[in-house]
Amino acid sequence: MKYNIDVHPVKSSRINEVDFSNLPFGRIFSDHMFTADYINGEWTNIQIIPFQNFSFHPANLALHYGQSIFEGMKATKTVDGTPVLFRPAMHSHRINASAHRLCMPDFPEDLFLQALHELIALDSEWIPTSPGSALYIRPYMFATGEFIGVQASDTYKFVIFTCPVGPYYSKPVRLWVEEKYVRAVDGGVGEAKCAGNYAASLYPAKIAKEKGYDQVMWMDAHEFKYIQEAGTMNFMFVIDGKVITPATDGSILKGITRDTILKILTYKGIPFEERKVAITELVDAYKNGTLQEAFGVGTAAVVIGVEDITYRDLVMKIPPMNIGKMLKEEIENIRTGRIEDKMGWLEPVKTVEAAV
Repeated sequence: MKYNIDVHPVKSSRINEVDFSNLPFGRIFSDHMFTADYINGEWTNIQIIPFQNFSFHPANLALHYGQSIFEGMKATKTVDGTPVLFRPAMHSHRINASAHRLCMPDFPEDLFLQALHELIALDSEWIPTSPGSALYIRPYMFATGEFIGVQASDTYKFVIFTCPVGPYYSKPVRLWVEEKYVRAVDGGVGEAKCAGNYAASLYPAKIAKEKGYDQVMWMDAHEFKYIQEAGTMNFMFVIDGKVITPATDGSILKGITRDTILKILTYKGIPFEERKVAITELVDAYKNGTLQEAFGVGTAAVVIGVEDITYRDLVMKIPPMNIGKMLKEEIENIRTGRIEDKMGWLEPVKTVEAAV
């Protein structure tokens, strides 16, 4: 189904005000954004408008009871200058899975994809091309009900805006194994990409940063025994030549970069396992010399190496990436069209006319 997206272009672009050689992550915003409103059981007011502020009622339900979900994805350009999206349908599926968990309405996948194409086509000049940079895309949905009461809203707003960004991390990260605070519990919302998960992570992350670490390594909420993820990425470890990653068990976000890497490992014939990973297994591998790599994977970071992991009084120094480096290069080369997209992950951005 093709939707009639009402497009209101800016009168004058702000792109000439941007220093594309200096792109702090998430602080520079492109010219346009997509918005739609859920009213009386259907999505309406479907439009692309100049990037602007919203006005909220003081009793906005999202502010009081937290119905807010989001996605993170990227648009890049191939070496011939074609703007492309990377696995956009998976992001549509995941935001609807988050919506289901938070008692919010589905957003139609065909509208999601059409909105992405039209928005990115309109702002394609904002896609940076320097190594490690991209146009970061933030789709999100939040409640707009105007009353106080612990219940699901009857109205919602869906938005997509974009930001030209450089690399999320400039160097390998240092991790603190957290044994007091938890990110998620079985039966909770750990598998949903909802705003509250990130709010809850801020205080322990602050403590870790005060100790000199970049991120928290979250453990399971029952025994603090099994590794889960970080605030911005899933984890992968190379132990004795095999890639091992914690299984997504309902309390770990099903990362799309994680899924991409597992498929790359499959077609390259590199052995891997998805299973519970105990912190003691990591310690034993470090002590016997078989812990060869550790890296985080996610949309923002892509693949980032781990410099060290501190568990209680043990600081595990991690060797530089080898397999992780290859995986990062593989993803970047697919995105830029330097190597064949064997899996059909790239989706060239259609022109506004073609998308409509």
